[in-house]
Amino acid sequence: MQNNKMSMTDTLSLGFMTFAFFLGAGNLIFPPLAGFLAGENMSLAMVGFLLTAVTLPLITLIAVAKANGKIMGLLPPVAAMMLAVAIYIIIGPAFAAPRAGLVAYEMGFKPFIDFGDDTFTLLGLVLNSSQLLYTLIFFGIAMLLSLFPGKLLDSVGKVLTPIMLLLLLGLAVSVIVLPSGDIGQAVGEYQHSPLSKGILEGYNTMDTLASLIFGMLIIDILRKKGIEAPKEQTKYLVRAAFIAAAGLAFVYISLFYLGASAGSLAAGADNGGVILTNYVNVQFGAMGQLLLAAVVSLACLTTVVGLVSACAEYFNELMPSLSYKLLVVIMSLACVTVANVGLAQLINISIPVLVTVYPVAIALVAVTYLTEHFDRPALAHRLVLSVALIFGIIDGLKAAGLDMSVFDVMPMHSEGMAWLLPTGLVIIACLMIKRPKAQAVLN
Repeated sequence: MQNNKMSMTDTLSLGFMTFAFFLGAGNLIFPPLAGFLAGENMSLAMVGFLLTAVTLPLITLIAVAKANGKIMGLLPPVAAMMLAVAIYIIIGPAFAAPRAGLVAYEMGFKPFIDFGDDTFTLLGLVLNSSQLLYTLIFFGIAMLLSLFPGKLLDSVGKVLTPIMLLLLLGLAVSVIVLPSGDIGQAVGEYQHSPLSKGILEGYNTMDTLASLIFGMLIIDILRKKGIEAPKEQTKYLVRAAFIAAAGLAFVYISLFYLGASAGSLAAGADNGGVILTNYVNVQFGAMGQLLLAAVVSLACLTTVVGLVSACAEYFNELMPSLSYKLLVVIMSLACVTVANVGLAQLINISIPVLVTVYPVAIALVAVTYLTEHFDRPALAHRLVLSVALIFGIIDGLKAAGLDMSVFDVMPMHSEGMAWLLPTGLVIIACLMIKRPKAQAVLN
């Protein structure tokens, strides 16, 4: 790589690395279950899911590039810091990273040591302690890879991701050639509102939140590779974003179809990981289970490496007295601690938080694209994000199980998207706000 240019191989590696950072726990466990529950309405549900799990992350990465990595630059410093800290904690040690480790354990390791219910006490103790041991090893490896961020492009983009892509390609082909059954009936909310349900299900991947972080991480990696010009950074980040989006869409579509055609394999499943594991066991036996374990472990590991690196970089800038390497260690230990809460509990806790925060992230991306069209961009950013947060809190409280029926009169409240119309109206109003003439002349 010379003269602020990247070779085609390096560009592809950057795209593969970006894809690998995104492809983690939620990307593998949510689509199969959504496909199964959507059944005959799979297409609409898939479109909604792809909107929030592929399209939004793509345009968010491009928005980060458009803002030269300073996407929160027009917010008050304290508000920008609070939003950034919240996002880093959510996608770092609080939810996304520990969840990735848990999914790697549940799908990539536990099936090989599950002795069933009728076990001796000693075997039961081994099974119970294996999660702690596994997460210690898993996050220990992630910590070692994260300690040397300059080598991320080489270790992830050129080595781990191509292996993972080949395994996923094999799985996708088998899903099409060897479906487990006929597509069933839609159930629950997928019967009457599959599109909006698919949109909300896409929140669970946390990819839009991650895009805000990964965009800045990729820019930092490009700087370390000698790409200093903002225009060149934007060009390569956009290319990486499209490569990652194409890969994610391919994975989601195949997993949606796997779930929709799972039939009896999905009986009693409470997450898509069970459906995916059952399918692989039936079609490919022990060897297939080993390959699935490899795919899941690689996918989750690369995601955690990206998340831990990004979080440590940010908090190092926020608190320079704490070194990057120390923060990597702290983040990794925090992930181990949270991961041992349990997968089901972690998912249940995260949903209300995501429903609250996602509208703010989406609104931030929207106003970033419209910044040059606002006469008063700083005011617009602050108003739009404030409204998105207020109504996001209402949706989040509803998702947490609180009685929010008083807001049923609001459009799309029942679908969990009460924030959409008010936020859109405020964006339109801000586009119409003009500077006073005297101030406009002075500027």
